[in-house]
Amino acid sequence: MPKMKTHKGAAKRFKVTKSGKVKYRRKNRSHILTKKTRKRKRQLRKSAYLNNTDGKRIKKILNQH
Repeated sequence: MPKMKTHKGAAKRFKVTKSGKVKYRRKNRSHILTKKTRKRKRQLRKSAYLNNTDGKRIKKILNQH
């Protein structure tokens, strides 16, 4: 049986932490920033974590068990 390949699109967007949580960068931070408030842009800097259900799906795509 051949090995499963890692989904490279997902690998670039998600990272699995040591505790097993899936970390990702928030959206809406790349362009059209002038109309967004200072507070909103500051809060978007923080990375976020997926909930368990979505995290399990992403780990499967990344071949992390």
